[in-house]
Order: sequence, then C-alpha cells, then structure tokens
Amino acid sequence: MKKISTILTLLLLSAFTLQSCDDMDDKAVPVNDFIWKGLNLYYYWQPDVPDLADNRFGNQGELNSYLQGFSSPEALFNNLKYVDPTSTAKSDRFSVLVSDYNVLEAALQGVSKSNGVEYGLVYTDETQTSIFGYVRYILPDTDASAKDIQRGDIFYAVDGVSLTVNNYRNLLGSDTYTLNLADYNDGTVTPNGESVTLTKAQYAEDPVYFSDVVYNEGGKTIGYLMYNGFYSPYDAELNNAFGDFVAQGVNELVLDLRYNGGGSVRTATYLASMITGQQLEGQLFAKEQWNPKLQSYFEDNNPEAITNNFTSSLSDNTSINHLNLTRVYILATGSTASASELIINCLKPYVDVVVIGTTTIGKNVGSVTLYDSPDFSKNDVDPSHRYAMQPIVLKIVNKNGFGEYEEGIEPTIEMPEDYDNLGVIGSPDEPLLATAINQITAAGRMPQQPHKSHRLFKGSKNLQPFSEEMFIEEAPKGLDHLIKNLPQ
Repeated sequence: MKKISTILTLLLLSAFTLQSCDDMDDKAVPVNDFIWKGLNLYYYWQPDVPDLADNRFGNQGELNSYLQGFSSPEALFNNLKYVDPTSTAKSDRFSVLVSDYNVLEAALQGVSKSNGVEYGLVYTDETQTSIFGYVRYILPDTDASAKDIQRGDIFYAVDGVSLTVNNYRNLLGSDTYTLNLADYNDGTVTPNGESVTLTKAQYAEDPVYFSDVVYNEGGKTIGYLMYNGFYSPYDAELNNAFGDFVAQGVNELVLDLRYNGGGSVRTATYLASMITGQQLEGQLFAKEQWNPKLQSYFEDNNPEAITNNFTSSLSDNTSINHLNLTRVYILATGSTASASELIINCLKPYVDVVVIGTTTIGKNVGSVTLYDSPDFSKNDVDPSHRYAMQPIVLKIVNKNGFGEYEEGIEPTIEMPEDYDNLGVIGSPDEPLLATAINQITAAGRMPQQPHKSHRLFKGSKNLQPFSEEMFIEEAPKGLDHLIKNLPQ
C-alpha cells in the first residue's frame, strides 16, 4: 500500500511539473505569443497600450494565461491596436496582421489580383450612402486593356446591383464581375445601358505609368511623371525615367502622385535624390522616430539606422540620375498617402514644393514586416504557420523635425478632379497637369474648377489591405539584448 501511495504521489508531481512547463512554454499559444512580443518590442504606440507594458506580465506563464483569453490571433491583434481617445486620425488606422506572409510580401512589391481597372469611388450626394465609380487609369496587358473601357468612364452598379458604402467590397471583390456604366453630367449620374465584364488575374504593376516631356518652349522643358507606387523592384525603371529626363534637358518637373498610396521609404529616398542632386548627397532627407526604448537604443548605439540620407546610387550601386531641381510640382488627391506624403514633407526644407489637387490622406507613420522567428526576421521562421505582422513601428519627420500631418497635407493650389472632364493622362490639357504647366509658364490661364464636387470614398487599391503602407525593408539589427528581456 505504501508503494502504491508513493507511485501516486510521483505521478501527481510529474503531472504538476508538466503543467507548469506548459504554462511557461512560449509556444503554448504560438501565434499569439509572437504577436504580443513583436508589438511589445516594436510597436510605435507600445507605451500607450497598457496590455503591452514591459511590466504587464511577470513571466511566460502569466503571459500565456492572458493570450489564451483570445479566440483568435486577429482578436488579440485588434485588441492591442492603439486608439486615441480624442482623434481617429491619431489612432492606429494602418497596422495589419496577415495569415499568409507570401500574400503580404507580394502586395508590398505591387503584386496582386487585378483586372486592370484602377478606379475611384465617390459619394453620389451629401447623404453619403450611395456611391459611383470612375475609371482613373487602365493597366497595360490586363483584361481591361483589351476591353472597351477607359479613363473617365463612370460606373454606378456591379452585376446590376447599385453601389453603396455597404456592398462595394463584396461586389468589387469578386474575381469576375460586370460594371454597369453611366453618363455623368454636372453631378448627375445616369445609367446608359452599357456594361463591360472583367476578370482578375495575378498582376505585377510597374508604378512608372507615364513619363515624358510635355512642354518645351521659352527655355522651359517640363517633364511629367505619373508614379503610382513606391515598389522597390522597379527602382531601376524609375531611375531610367529620370535618365530620359536628363537626356532631354528637363528643368521643371511635374510629379503625379495623385493615385500613389505609398510604399518603400528607401525608394522614396531615391526619388527625392533624383529630383534634387548630388549637392545634397549625405544630407538628411528623413528621420525615423521609434518607440522610446528603441529610439533610445538607436540613438546611443546605431544612429545611422534611423536616418535616411540623400544618395547618389541605388542599392545595386547604379548611379542615380539627378535633375538638380530647386522646385517641383506635385499632383495630389485624397488617395495620396504615406511615402508620397513623405516626398512632399521631406523635400520642403530643401526645394520649393508646389502641391496641386486636394488634401492628402495624412499617413505620417511607417511599418515593417515582422515574422515569427527568434529575431522577428524571416530567418528561422516558425514553420507551423505563415502569420506575419505589418505593424506601425515609426513616425517619420523631415530635416526640421516636422511630421505633424495626420489630417493630411493641404494643396498649395486646390484643383479637384472633374468627372465631366478627367482628361487624358500626360496630355497638357488634363486639368491638374494643365494647372501645373500654367504655373510654370506663367500663362495665366487656369483650368475651370469643376461645377460639382464629390467627396472621395475609396480607391480601388483600398480593397487591398496594404495599399497605403509606408515601410522600411527590414527591421534594424542588433536588438538581441532587448529580445532577451521579453517574458521567458
């Protein structure tokens, strides 16, 4: 009997020991553990979220108990996102969690499903319930490029169902759908019985959509570039466009960012260097501000990691083509965001920046991809799942320390898009480009303002969860001692 009692005691102790080990296991709630630790270390608003405080949990077991209280990784992630009690604009509107990092990586490089129609959605009237769409541009070598649809076309319904703020995502999210077209006249949208059926396929978008000299008279050679995304795989194409400008003697530039939702901070630095010149090489273009514990570490140990300086070469050591300008005209709208706004804000201390269009989105914060690995890089990533985060980790300011544009950057010259006359991209008569040309040449002939304005609701890229990201390519190295301070 005594022997049996001893065995039972040992079994109970063993079970307790196993349970305790499980409580202290950082893989007891694997994805949730990665989310909390990644946000605790990198999240820009970490000090402002009580459940991310460094002293919130005394050990891994306490953290596990907390993590087990959430029904899904998404529930935990959303619970930890910062909400400003006074302002939606100052809250976290942009951090993203994904269940497949392959999709995330592709989207950040401009690869997604597309039928080739890039469109805007605007409110029909002041009730802000019904909406209509207008075609912004057609991507080459897509289904739409072979169909009877073009910039300026208006659509009011999809598959015969009128668009509203509640159904647009489901209707336009399908792989195949039919756009029901309409005529637009001074604010009135009238169905015209025409339609076009479109099918999506995987597509890699070259963001250098149009570049050419659009005016060459009286000593003014005006280059025009429509650039629709800061996608680093196309840095060479961007540089080549500026090489053509240099060869043609361009001395004025109109940079069209009206539909550009952002992208790589490094690519933005390259573009700024192309616009300016070698005289600024090595000078500060943009400075990153991280959460207090990371900011303190970087400033003390690696200050170069949080600065982005004007440069004379791309990452592959190709020489950058410089225009050496002291002034640039930028076309912007409510779809202009993140790295596009970075260009505007961080060039201002160095050159005259004239913004034409409407107020931008107001995204002055940036992100980085975090993986479930020992150092949050893609090295030695956990093979049991593909979750990754794209959380906001930094704010970016210009040389003068300014970066407060959460409500958007207002235009120097207001010129909304006219749905009665969108014009042809690259044509000197297109209203926003014509406004810039008239300012440069002092012609004194301003395009007519639209008779009717409509508030922007969404752009086609807003259906993609990463369309307005401003991101750094990878997190700075050397944070091992901070990672070791996470609950163990």
